[in-house]
Amino acid sequence: MAQTPSDQTPPEQTRQPGILGWIEHTGNRLPDPAFIFLWLILAIMVISVIAAMMGVSAVHPTQVQADGSPLIISAASLLSPENIQRLLVEMPTTFTHFHPLGYVLVVMLGAGVAERSGLFGTVMSSAVKMAPAALLTPVVALLAMIGNLAADAAYVVLIPLAGVVFAAAGRHPIAGIAAGFAGVSGGFSANLMPGQLDALLFGITEAAVQTLDQSWVMNIAGNWYFIAAMTLIYLPVIWYITDKIIEPRLGTLKGNAVSSTAGTIKNAEEPATEAESRGMRRAGLSALAVIGVWLLLCFAPGTPLINEDGGPARLQPFYQSLVAGFFILFLACGWAYGSATGTVKSHRDVVTMMSEAMADLSYYLVLAFAAAHFVAMFNWSNLGLIFAINGAGLIQSVNMPMPLLVSFIVLLTGMINLFIGSASSKWALLAPVLVPMLMLLGISPEMATAAYRVGDGATNIITPLMPYFPLILAFCQRWNKEFGLGSLAATMIPYSIWMMITGLILAVIWIWLGLPLGPGAGTEYAL
Repeated sequence: MAQTPSDQTPPEQTRQPGILGWIEHTGNRLPDPAFIFLWLILAIMVISVIAAMMGVSAVHPTQVQADGSPLIISAASLLSPENIQRLLVEMPTTFTHFHPLGYVLVVMLGAGVAERSGLFGTVMSSAVKMAPAALLTPVVALLAMIGNLAADAAYVVLIPLAGVVFAAAGRHPIAGIAAGFAGVSGGFSANLMPGQLDALLFGITEAAVQTLDQSWVMNIAGNWYFIAAMTLIYLPVIWYITDKIIEPRLGTLKGNAVSSTAGTIKNAEEPATEAESRGMRRAGLSALAVIGVWLLLCFAPGTPLINEDGGPARLQPFYQSLVAGFFILFLACGWAYGSATGTVKSHRDVVTMMSEAMADLSYYLVLAFAAAHFVAMFNWSNLGLIFAINGAGLIQSVNMPMPLLVSFIVLLTGMINLFIGSASSKWALLAPVLVPMLMLLGISPEMATAAYRVGDGATNIITPLMPYFPLILAFCQRWNKEFGLGSLAATMIPYSIWMMITGLILAVIWIWLGLPLGPGAGTEYAL
């Protein structure tokens, strides 16, 4: 018999042993994450005042004044009249312009219909019966790493679905969320093919190279072999950590607890009814129709979703349209399924399901409000920018062997990622210093980019400054209301440590053996 949200029984909370147990216990004793962001804002205010009084500054590596003189980035007090005015006047804009907010709301409107109509539960249960249980984790991890081609859409679609898939298989849903999060975000640069991130990062790399070599032209596939190898390395890492470390720590959900946003989840052993089979057929036809429309928009005359003059970024409109695509896909499939099974009797039911989906995001909206202001105010203070510039400059003053230097870059990137979440923003700051410096030391721009990617991805999953971190916490709390910030940190730290270690080893071996990073892209460079 299908379980419903009313059947939920909260899981028993026990103190876990070891360092992860201490992190979880200590972290969960902290205030609510929304108030943690408030305290962090107050701390940044105090630090910014002190830094401004001390004249803390750094020279921007790429920008200059109008007269050609160096641009000095100075710490700005958040209690200055300008920043106080900015905080109070721009508060609605700061919140609504928070990067992931729009993506989350749009996708979840459609997903709410697919969830509450019962489509997700039926499809996931049917899929579990066809897939070997032993391969569930690697399948989720691989799909998550490939799915990061869709960037933001992967966070709000694949990760919560991973929890539903695990629940349908009788496994702990938070383990599925953790595996999905590790794949999408921890393996952010790992993939079987280049994507929009490659175009973005190599565009920044090319600008940095021009200071030394005007003839160098970026190759969007310059890291293809390396990121494919990362995928093969990270897959068993995520598989082992999920099955052998994380899921045993999580235990089991008492009473077969079911996500309040998953509609109903059928027992995997229970066969689909005639109405459910008819609903899945209708949903499949609806999915084909939506996919057909998107293909038409890509290949029809005018190609609205292909930028013909965009060079390596020609697919960027297509990637950016995937959020709207998932919204329409989930809405159409959920409506088609519900009309066949009787869960959707009129358009009013669809509106009700959308409204309930928004209600489920109420806690995330509170977290997003606090997180948006913390991230924005940290940027206003210039502290993150100054830290990144000075950290990159430190490398220039240290003479290291090539493999050790690459290792240091990986670790430095990972540390800076704890303060600046955006991959492109960090690389825009680091590349003008790191890329020319490494070229002079005989390391190719492609290898510099690859080393950066290793460090950036591994720490994505443990920094609250990553915009989607509060959303992942909200996904986990759908299944366990007691799952706090410490629980999420303790869950993701093993992934972060081992992805950093294995990625670092891979980078060192790659440069030691001099393997090609991609078609026509080596690890060494000579002026």
